Amino acid sequence: MGKSRLAVAIAADLDAEIVSVDSMQVYRGMHIATAKPGIALRESVPHHMLDICDVSHSYSVAEYQKQAREVIDSIHAGGKFPLLVGGSGLYFEAVVFDIHYPPASQDDNLRQDLERWSREDPEGMRKRLAEVDPYFTSREDFANIRRVIRALEVYERSGRPISHFQKKRGHLDLYYQYIGVVLNAPRPYLNQVIDGRVDEMLAAGLIDEIKGLADAGHISKTARQALGCKEVLQFLDREKSLEETISDIKKRSRQYAKRQLTWLRRIPGLHWFELQPGELGCETEETALRIQNYLEEELG
Repeated sequence: MGKSRLAVAIAADLDAEIVSVDSMQVYRGMHIATAKPGIALRESVPHHMLDICDVSHSYSVAEYQKQAREVIDSIHAGGKFPLLVGGSGLYFEAVVFDIHYPPASQDDNLRQDLERWSREDPEGMRKRLAEVDPYFTSREDFANIRRVIRALEVYERSGRPISHFQKKRGHLDLYYQYIGVVLNAPRPYLNQVIDGRVDEMLAAGLIDEIKGLADAGHISKTARQALGCKEVLQFLDREKSLEETISDIKKRSRQYAKRQLTWLRRIPGLHWFELQPGELGCETEETALRIQNYLEEELG
């Protein structure tokens, strides 16, 4: 069935609309690299938070939080359930927990002025930051001038110390109540599926897709983090062979999956479904039924 079809089957059963929780599927033109669901699936059940910005834009988690919450509220208002689908633990937390993000850097002179100040009078800069954010002064970050610059930038833009925006995971309040499931499988089988998925992406035209985006203009630093993107760009620049490129994509994909599962384990209240090897990458109707039954029981 595949995860996209699995999500559609569950959404149809729950009368839900799908909200992508993926940091890279927001980019237009990155279809193969981000494994976006196909047009037929997207037409069968409404999908949101896909193809919302150009690859030249460094899309942030704060932007995602704002836009995704607007979508979720709209789905609720329409009498349907929002079904969040994807593996980005950071983005999931941004939506369901009451997290506040510091303002991002902007295309103005403030960052340049602060960087100049750091070169000319770093101790003066630290003294200023100590006045407005004493808590930051007590941290190891205070020794890192780059982080001092960022902390002072946040204060100048928001009028609040950067520590105001930093809250430990265990102390986060809920923004939305949620019921969540995670699909997991034994590591060796998971790695096999990941390697096979990379081969499928390459056969589907991953290199041509990335080349087309690069030829069309700038690919932001954030968009380059899509699995396979920076490796293909290195290949196109003749920095690595095709064999090295494929090996690097598979290695980074496996590492990414491991990090995301580790992140998801720290999120409370998620129910873990352990899949059998035969279910990996081709989730069956039985898999969908197991998840549907669990969600329906929890929803009451």
